Amino acid sequence: MVDDEPDLNLLVALRALLEESNVTRAGERIGIGQSTMSSALSRLRAVFHDELLVRVGRDYELTPLARQLLPQVQLTLPLVATALGQTEPFDAATAKRRFRMEMTDYAAIELRPLLGLASAAAPGISVELSKLDVIPAEANRDLLVHDFVVAPPAIGLDLDSVELFRDEYVVVADRGNPVVASGEISAEDFAASPYVRCEFGHAHIIPVERRMRELDLWPAVRVTTSTLLSIPLVVRGTRLIGIVPRRLAEQNAAVTGTVIVPTPFAPVELIERLWWHPARAHDPAHTWFRALVARARADGLFAA
Repeated sequence: MVDDEPDLNLLVALRALLEESNVTRAGERIGIGQSTMSSALSRLRAVFHDELLVRVGRDYELTPLARQLLPQVQLTLPLVATALGQTEPFDAATAKRRFRMEMTDYAAIELRPLLGLASAAAPGISVELSKLDVIPAEANRDLLVHDFVVAPPAIGLDLDSVELFRDEYVVVADRGNPVVASGEISAEDFAASPYVRCEFGHAHIIPVERRMRELDLWPAVRVTTSTLLSIPLVVRGTRLIGIVPRRLAEQNAAVTGTVIVPTPFAPVELIERLWWHPARAHDPAHTWFRALVARARADGLFAA
């Protein structure tokens, strides 16, 4: 270690650098010039005996140590600031803040009213959406890297959350597929049909697939995709079937030429919740965003 230990301001710079992975953006975020931020990075490199950020082409990447430090800094810095009475209020009109959120493409579409409301209320904020990639065993760390996760309770998270909206799962198939000609699909036809599955990664099992496994009613997976939105497009003109949330299927039926039929078992409800880490409970920006969610729900902006 070097002689000058990192003060709180240097830790603020460290968090910005690690979250932005860019010296210029980090400086803009906390209101200091690029040369000052570069100096802060040099001091931090000396403190940790690590480069922290390394250039790859025109961009920067975090070193392995930096990736380990990021969730620790995100957890401890707000607690230190609160203890020292240095927590600043969140002014939506002037704030410059990026919210990182994990969710499916379907959830992003359903949350359009919320994202629009946030953009109108706080023109200086941005929202970075990434695919759902949470491992329940690593949820604490993942929710320190991301501000929020939108996912159903069945995903295995056990943290603070609030319900956003509900839907149900349905089967989608091409309108010419004979197994759905009657407006429904039998368990036998379902099990015998080639299946399109959305793979969320890390062995996630969505609620409807959990039910399918309980019933030992699992069709042969012939196509795997990473997005729910692609399933109606993939089944079009084929004998493939897929399972998606009802509202997604309804929004795409006319364009994709698909039909919607109930699952061959009791309806399975999809409950999407907004999750966050308890360490962020008193973060003024988080408090503002959660209040915005409550307002959106009260105003009925999410589909019923």
